[in-house]
Amino acid sequence: MKTELERNVFDVLMERGLIKQTTHEEEIRELLGKEKVTFYIGFDPTADSLHVGHFMQIIVMMYMQKYGHIPIVLIGGGTTLVGDPSGRTDMRQMISKENILANGEKFKKTFGKFIDFSDGKAILVNNADWLLDLKYVDFIRDIGRHFSVNRMLTAECFKQRLETGLSFLEFNYMLMQSYDFLELHRRYGCKMQFGGDDQWSNILGGVDLVRREMGEQVYGMTFKLLTTSEGKKMGKTQKGALWLDSEKTSPYEFYQYWRNVEDADVENCLSMLTFLPMDEVKRLSSLQGAEINKAKEVLAFEVTKLVHGEEEAQKAQDAARALFADGGSMDNVPKTQMPASTFEGEGIGIVSLIAELKLVSSKSDGFRTIEQGGLSINNEKVTDTKLMVTKELFNDGKMLIKKGKKTFHLVELI
Repeated sequence: MKTELERNVFDVLMERGLIKQTTHEEEIRELLGKEKVTFYIGFDPTADSLHVGHFMQIIVMMYMQKYGHIPIVLIGGGTTLVGDPSGRTDMRQMISKENILANGEKFKKTFGKFIDFSDGKAILVNNADWLLDLKYVDFIRDIGRHFSVNRMLTAECFKQRLETGLSFLEFNYMLMQSYDFLELHRRYGCKMQFGGDDQWSNILGGVDLVRREMGEQVYGMTFKLLTTSEGKKMGKTQKGALWLDSEKTSPYEFYQYWRNVEDADVENCLSMLTFLPMDEVKRLSSLQGAEINKAKEVLAFEVTKLVHGEEEAQKAQDAARALFADGGSMDNVPKTQMPASTFEGEGIGIVSLIAELKLVSSKSDGFRTIEQGGLSINNEKVTDTKLMVTKELFNDGKMLIKKGKKTFHLVELI
């Protein structure tokens, strides 16, 4: 019986439902089983934080490193200047070089939490180092000649954009990402490129370019996007993306997202986003009725622990239990401190307050929430959309607002 680390990492990733497509399945599995492979995943710093979609890729890198392979984390300082059209219906907003640089620095800090870069165990590079110095005519002559426009237009990332408009700037993206693979193969002997399934066309471009330019075989593999059982992309909240940066999505909000997933999504999330053994994943996801909430608690705790550390995960769990059951601490419930003067005299309208606290997306959403019986203050249902919130509604300077069954917010007077 093989121990876990004696297994082929390809089999582990397959068992956990992570792999979607491969360029050469048998060859990839054989290569990963017999030698230490250098591979890369690219991350374009289009925002100042990575989000949970990126976390899927990080999990894959962690598995690969655990099994002795060498990750190259590629920060797309060059490609972000162009913008990836994959999975988009419109052109990405242009970002300044200064912002891209600053975002990339934040990405580096985040990757350091998950990947071991000591003693050559992993490599971190930025494609701005080679892309920004390219001479355009030379690039088009040397690299562009290998790409058929007819074939590029059949790629999914371009096909879906042709009706709404595809800029020539974005059309260059596939060439640039393909060139990254060629450059990393030359510099580091990189043999594989991994990415989300929306990157399949770009990955194929890179594999083909290395073969044409160097006559050598490299490989590509994509991973399933994190979706619900209904096929919708996971990781979106009312406030936007589910960020890995605690200043953009608090550990409590992060925990609550996973605590509240649908029953049908528990197995998928436990399998793809945690390191729990698969027999434990199967046991937890087979729980029925109210028992499935135990599995959701484990899921929320494990994913929050990976991203924010065990201490923050424990605080988030305590806060959640304080709201759903007896015991636990209210210290970690999302809270906003507001001047007592705001609530003096006539106070502030309830709809204006919950809109300001971002509990609803707009005032009209606030009116609807109250009319549908979805809001309470200190466990008393709010029925009047014109309710004025005054100091009398606070207990010891605190007021707990609850929206729906699972969203809580504490307002404290200062």
